[in-house]
Amino acid sequence: MIIVIEPPKGGTGLGTRFIDLVTIEVHGGRGGDGIVSFRREAHVPRGGPNGGDGGAGGDVVLVVDPKLATLADFRNGAIFRAEKGVSGGPNNRTGRRGESAFLKVPPGTVVCDADTGAELGDLTLNGQKLVAARGGQPGKGNASFATPRIRAPRNATRGEPGEFRRLRLELNLIADAGLIGVPNAGKSTLLATVSAARPRIADYPFTTLNPALGMVKMDRGFSFVLADLPGLIEGASQGIGLGLQFLRHVERTSILIYVLGTGLELTPLQQYLTVREEVLTYKPELERLLEIVVLSRVDLAGKAEMDEALASLPEGALPVSAATGQGIDVFLRKLSDSVRKLREGLE
Repeated sequence: MIIVIEPPKGGTGLGTRFIDLVTIEVHGGRGGDGIVSFRREAHVPRGGPNGGDGGAGGDVVLVVDPKLATLADFRNGAIFRAEKGVSGGPNNRTGRRGESAFLKVPPGTVVCDADTGAELGDLTLNGQKLVAARGGQPGKGNASFATPRIRAPRNATRGEPGEFRRLRLELNLIADAGLIGVPNAGKSTLLATVSAARPRIADYPFTTLNPALGMVKMDRGFSFVLADLPGLIEGASQGIGLGLQFLRHVERTSILIYVLGTGLELTPLQQYLTVREEVLTYKPELERLLEIVVLSRVDLAGKAEMDEALASLPEGALPVSAATGQGIDVFLRKLSDSVRKLREGLE
């Protein structure tokens, strides 16, 4: 498979769902050519035709890989080609079929023809495949053209080109984990620290009006999507503040990360109780979601204040500081382990 990647021209969108969009080109492999050949045997002055057919070209196939969370492995304008079929050989040998190119995509990838807009497939199941560009038909060797009247044909055909398509891959993905908390708790700063996302950050309520999403890349190719959800205030379950708009986003995550800031009007414990109560009032079944509790901005608090806050919070609460990096590695390890276990449970 030949891959030519041009510099990225696109990006990821922000919204209630994480939309990853990319346009690529796929080329099925050309079919192998047939050949002209005749038997060459001692004492047989006029051996018959024995030119073999070529092999079919390889296909370009999209395959769902549940370990992937984004389309980050693709770039706009990337070109993917399957292998060409091998030409036929003498003694009626058929050429080898070209190897297919298998492109791994995450679950939830919608595949469309970029030129016509037609939807070609909605890939959601583990291992699901879609042939995006078929390989070309092979050429015929001269042995295929022999007839009782034409015993020594000298013609063969070339293999046909493979299919060509421009594909638009659109990923409708729900974030693996969501950062929730009251306004100014430090969610956006934490997201910007652990991912490439650059959410709007300021020291006033409701800076985040829409979820900002970032991809967190860990070692060995493992990645997951983290969402910074709008700040929550008391009464959100009745529509106060961003209200129901915020709480709908909470439903679309697998892990809730309670980010509790120091130095705010509410104590960290009050923040946790307020946010959790609003979430469960909105939909009690959300209690089944995995929780991670984070005490943020600990660089702004003294040790006594930090210890007191941690003692009041659920067991396992993690102190972190985006400014100094304190606790970030521990937080990421715990979060990535949780995401892995949830994904393994879905396989």
